[in-house]
Amino acid sequence: MTEQLTLDQIVSLAKRRGFIFQSSEIYGGLGACWDYGPLGVELKNNIKNRWWEYMVHARENVVGMDGSILMHPEIWVASGHVAGFHDPMVDCKESKKRYREDHLLVYKHPVKEDLPYFAFVEAAAEEVEKKVKKMTKGIPIEDFNVVPLSEIPIPERDRVIGPDATEPGTLTEPRQFNLMFKTQLGALEGQTNEIYLRPETAQAIFVNFKNIQQTSRQRVPFGIAQIGKAFRNEIVTKAFIFRSREFEQMEMQFFIPPDEDDQWYEWWKGERHKFYTDVLGIRKENLNWEPHPPNKLAHYAKAAVDITFKFPMGWQEIEGIHNRGDFDLSQHAKHSGKDMSYRDPVNNQTYVPKVIETSAGVDRSVLMALCEAYAEVEEEGEGHKRETRSVLQFHPNIAPISVAIFPLSKKDELVDPSHRLEESLRAQGFRTSYDVTGSIGKRYRRQDEIGTPFCLTFDFDSLEDQAVTIRHRDTMQQDRVAIDRVGETLREKIRNWNTPR
Repeated sequence: MTEQLTLDQIVSLAKRRGFIFQSSEIYGGLGACWDYGPLGVELKNNIKNRWWEYMVHARENVVGMDGSILMHPEIWVASGHVAGFHDPMVDCKESKKRYREDHLLVYKHPVKEDLPYFAFVEAAAEEVEKKVKKMTKGIPIEDFNVVPLSEIPIPERDRVIGPDATEPGTLTEPRQFNLMFKTQLGALEGQTNEIYLRPETAQAIFVNFKNIQQTSRQRVPFGIAQIGKAFRNEIVTKAFIFRSREFEQMEMQFFIPPDEDDQWYEWWKGERHKFYTDVLGIRKENLNWEPHPPNKLAHYAKAAVDITFKFPMGWQEIEGIHNRGDFDLSQHAKHSGKDMSYRDPVNNQTYVPKVIETSAGVDRSVLMALCEAYAEVEEEGEGHKRETRSVLQFHPNIAPISVAIFPLSKKDELVDPSHRLEESLRAQGFRTSYDVTGSIGKRYRRQDEIGTPFCLTFDFDSLEDQAVTIRHRDTMQQDRVAIDRVGETLREKIRNWNTPR
């Protein structure tokens, strides 16, 4: 990832090259909703396909499903979402901005009672430090204590200066916002039932546990995987596609005997970390672990850890791994009256399985892939001037286009065989692009910026030696390869891929 990469650079490139657009843009846009363009949908689908291959196809003890977005409302009562799926929000009367109370920290001086409290979002701590220095006439920031806003008593909140405010006392008292979208089931007004768009995909797996276990004839331990849309009425959205109201999840719930949860929890932590480094090509130094402290665990969790990535806006979660215990199956058994236990046919034991969950965000993974791949490379341009080009150094596993084919000129004697080569590679499963417009240099630049790892040039010599030139995106090295060995050569290079950093 390029030093000092900003989110604005990613947003600009994403729109310019057709990865991601603002939803309903011609009508002014719809906040926190995004449309994926031709390259974006390929990148997104490649990530989902690699996840499915890694989690389902490569394992005999994980099967898949695809649950309905609309589910019986009692499911969300049993899961605790109706009663507890709320965020405490505070508004700033001065800046008109809204914040989650649990996302705000406060600089509070332990002695000087005449000083205000300075609230800030962790990602913007440096800006608040400048404000503190200016408003306190240079008192060192180290002299202040940092405490969560939630620990500041309501009567003292009139001393708090909001993150984007200049006066104390502008933050309102926290209010609870339900994060689930409501809709109506039924066509006639007055004869409809209130239901919800699912806020997560996991519950469809839990309520289908018995159906899937019996029909797939799986024995515990085994997993059920799903990729699907979820909806949360986020009050505060941020960071492009990182947090939006409509998003996709890649989840797997792994059902295990009651006394094996600790060992499986640790095992899946290692497996999920390997997926990012070995399959998606994410550098280890850009990944981290963030365990949930006991007082911050979700109501269903015995243990939880986030895999975080170093985004331009700081370390942020891309996947959660949770030891959910037997909470979900037990709750659905209680509320539905249906038996959710499992009988082991070998030892004849009957129990409610415990669950290890791995839950990754598709959209966050797309943003991670864009940030990880973005690089600015200096090279010699026309007139020996140094020029900077932007490159997306995607791993070929997820690159929207695998290989681009260029005829050196628009003459039929080169165009026709170039088309045949492109069709042959597409038939072999490569994602291809054919480009005949502009100079070879400009065509290389276009493909570099969208992350295409290989470009093939069919020139006049190709008519004689039946070979083409393969140009490598990251090294710009060029190799001459026989046309009938192009597919084999590309597959070998992908197998042995190592992105230069």
